Amino acid sequence: MFEVSQIIQATAGKLIRGELGLRIKGISIDTRTIKPGEAFVAIKGDNFDGHNFIKQAVKKGASCIIKESRVKKPLPAHAACVEVKDTLRSLGDLARFQRQKYDIPVIAVTGSNGKTTTKEMIAWVLAKNYKVLKNEGTKNNHIGVPMTLLGLDGSYKFAVLEIGTNHFGEVGYLADICRPNIGVITAIGAAHLEYFRNLEGVFKEKRTLIRKLEGPYLAVLNADDHFLKRELRSTRHKNFTLGFGMKEESDFFANEVKSGLGVTEFLVNAKYSFTLKTAGCYNIYNALAAVALGRIFGMGYKDISSRLSAFEFPRGRLKLIQSKNLRFLDDTYNANPSSFAGALETLRGFRVKGRKILVMADMLELGPDKEEFHAQLGRQAAEVCDVLIAVGALSGLAARAAQAAGLPGSSIFVCKSCAGARSVLLNELSTGKDDIILVKGSRLMKMEEVFNF
Repeated sequence: MFEVSQIIQATAGKLIRGELGLRIKGISIDTRTIKPGEAFVAIKGDNFDGHNFIKQAVKKGASCIIKESRVKKPLPAHAACVEVKDTLRSLGDLARFQRQKYDIPVIAVTGSNGKTTTKEMIAWVLAKNYKVLKNEGTKNNHIGVPMTLLGLDGSYKFAVLEIGTNHFGEVGYLADICRPNIGVITAIGAAHLEYFRNLEGVFKEKRTLIRKLEGPYLAVLNADDHFLKRELRSTRHKNFTLGFGMKEESDFFANEVKSGLGVTEFLVNAKYSFTLKTAGCYNIYNALAAVALGRIFGMGYKDISSRLSAFEFPRGRLKLIQSKNLRFLDDTYNANPSSFAGALETLRGFRVKGRKILVMADMLELGPDKEEFHAQLGRQAAEVCDVLIAVGALSGLAARAAQAAGLPGSSIFVCKSCAGARSVLLNELSTGKDDIILVKGSRLMKMEEVFNF
């Protein structure tokens, strides 16, 4: 994979011990999974320092150690050593070096909502005919993206990479590493406002991806998004647009949408039938991005439709599940105001014999307007739901707003924990098989505990 000389070339490091021609089989940052012959990069994180595990890495067969020059610990024998200024940056440098070896299309996906689902859909569609490299799960940060790219070899024909961010500059940094040819932005929404301050800040950060594209400079953008519509008017790149509407407004548009519990049907460009195994109509935007990429690379609509009809949505993305003979809409992966509003609109459209129950938890990292964001959702919930169960202090504000908007106090419960919400469902509401229960909150709230009986 690498020679030590290439590691030095990529990282501008200094050889402390070993031979320049030594071949390295791979790169690892974790002694639990390191394989003999790999290089160990001693990364310092918030809660750990890889330099404390160098001896263990060598004992398990690491043939090279990449460490920071600031660390002056004795080195174990039998391993080459390269010193760098910053091991985390060096991990990105190595990933960039690896990416530059291969002349393949790299597709990068970012946005406030739907990044992971869109990335998975695009990769799934293209994988019908090609071997595709992609991030596993949501490994979309300054560690996950480089580690994904370090797995790139000549057998892959595409790379589809999700790029996440919660601070200014992170999209640009990751784009410099993966050097994408095609950029997909799903939407601009109220996420991580604690750091981005407002939607304008979110937009500024996300659009960096388009500014960083390399030839042939293709951008796939949601034309129904107010901010991305501005980007369409200003960018010099070739744009493909997605949306609901007429063909002259979008290159790929959806109409004749029908949605039910666990299934959504629609037409693309008023002609081609598509079915998704999800209740959420907003996932159509994610699907349209996959349609666009399939078409860009020569796939027919029939093949794309067949692939998407078989697509299994990632866990926690508005999936219909059964637990204890109860029906849950599991939307627990994460939450921000726009994704929460979309989930409530999905719930609004369902026809059920029983009650519509919302179990909501706090949305985090929303900055100074966090209380108003929760109050807005409380008012929306009062229009949609028969019962509201709130978990957390901010969701308690939503509960008060829901009551002020007309939801009876007897239908509102405020809990301190997921266990409390589960107890309400099982012991106080006589919840049955005819009810539908939407469960949603920020990832740190661990809302899946509500239905993991």
